[in-house]
Amino acid sequence: MKKLLASVLLGVGLLASTLPATAQTPAAPESAAAVLAAPATAPDAVAPAAPAPAVAAAPEAAPAAAPAPTLNSGDTAWMLTSTLLVILMIIPGLALFYGGLARSKNMLSVLAQVFVIFALISVLWPLYGYTLAFTGDGLFIGALDKLFLKGIAPDTLSGLLPTIPEYVFIAFQGTFAAITVALIVGAFAERIKFSAVLIFAVLWFTFSYLPVAHMVWGGGFLAKDGALDFAGGTVVHINAGIAGLVGAYMVGKRIGYGREALTPHSLTLTMVGASLLWVGWFGFNAGSAGAANGAAGLAFINTVLATGAATLAWLATEALHKGKASMLGAASGAVAGLVCITPAAGFVGPMGAIVMGLIAAPICVWGVGGLKRLLGVDDAFDVFGVHGLGGIVGALLTAVFAAQSLGGTGGLTPDTFSMGHQLWVQTEGVLLTIVWSAVVSFIAYKIADVLVGLRVSEEAEREGLDITSHGETAYTR
Repeated sequence: MKKLLASVLLGVGLLASTLPATAQTPAAPESAAAVLAAPATAPDAVAPAAPAPAVAAAPEAAPAAAPAPTLNSGDTAWMLTSTLLVILMIIPGLALFYGGLARSKNMLSVLAQVFVIFALISVLWPLYGYTLAFTGDGLFIGALDKLFLKGIAPDTLSGLLPTIPEYVFIAFQGTFAAITVALIVGAFAERIKFSAVLIFAVLWFTFSYLPVAHMVWGGGFLAKDGALDFAGGTVVHINAGIAGLVGAYMVGKRIGYGREALTPHSLTLTMVGASLLWVGWFGFNAGSAGAANGAAGLAFINTVLATGAATLAWLATEALHKGKASMLGAASGAVAGLVCITPAAGFVGPMGAIVMGLIAAPICVWGVGGLKRLLGVDDAFDVFGVHGLGGIVGALLTAVFAAQSLGGTGGLTPDTFSMGHQLWVQTEGVLLTIVWSAVVSFIAYKIADVLVGLRVSEEAEREGLDITSHGETAYTR
């Protein structure tokens, strides 16, 4: 664990030292609204009737009352669509992406873990997850005001996104929670007990995902400091990446790791899964604008451009290093680009998104190769190398390319945006997320280990988890 923290902190320090930290003097363009920044009412929202003109004899006009929140059908339709797209990312997207990377004897175990985690978190989210993440004014965790969704009705509008029903906002954010937990299983795949996965999922969701989501998106500590995370660079990717890395250490290496070729059984399915991730990510990023508006359009195009640039950069790096460009490299590069642009999608310009993709891919290539060997860890599907490291790079670069002088929007405070200050705030958010997730993950794995044990027997691992854990096989012979 000391080697892990030292390596991550060194990488963060080196990256931060190379970034320009000169203060910007913005021209104050309209900023993109992140999912937690209360957005202005969309242009096509129904406006209240205009007040009658003030009487001429009145010494001064009374201040106009703030317009009442009004449901906007366009915003609601877009957020429902975005929610469906994020579900598509998880099942089948992430499940097939990971399943293809597994060996055939473990294919169903990976599918089952992703599928059941989605079901589990989808149930826990309305019971207590939503209220702890998005209500109250605590610095590190929310309140229980909406436990079991108390007080919410079909016509209740969201307090954070006042043009859509609160139920829609709850469903949308629930998909973020589910995919974050599901991402982790790629690190310890092919050797962990199914019961241990579920115990860990409940504990980590409760004590890591919910506090970090509240700190960043629910008005907590990092939100008050002005951290920029448009769609989940810290909350989702760094959070999950660190949990996966800790899990890979604690579960241990797969039998034969480093001595046998533990190759993916179906890169065809991995490519299908990566494609579904890319498509679904438009709901993830553009949906985080919270409305069908210009911010959603900016996030949408940035998601295309950063992903394309990262795919090309990964293949170029791979070709220079190995002499060939692989399909797995293309899929991995696409995911690296998606991860990197996530925190910045609504804050940077299209050219900035391309540059971010070009920077992130080579760093993630190193993450799944050199850094992985340096750490001596069997992160089976490179959860930390792509999601953790890509999330760190994206969170820090958000502070750079959000500057108006580089085509960005100036973040949430364009009139006072300073690259140097924002870089410090982003670094603070990255380090806090790393430490928080690492500590909670260690404790959660330990509890699961004490209760049921983390790892299957050597015999079960050799035979494959499909048969030994689930009593079925993915393919007939």
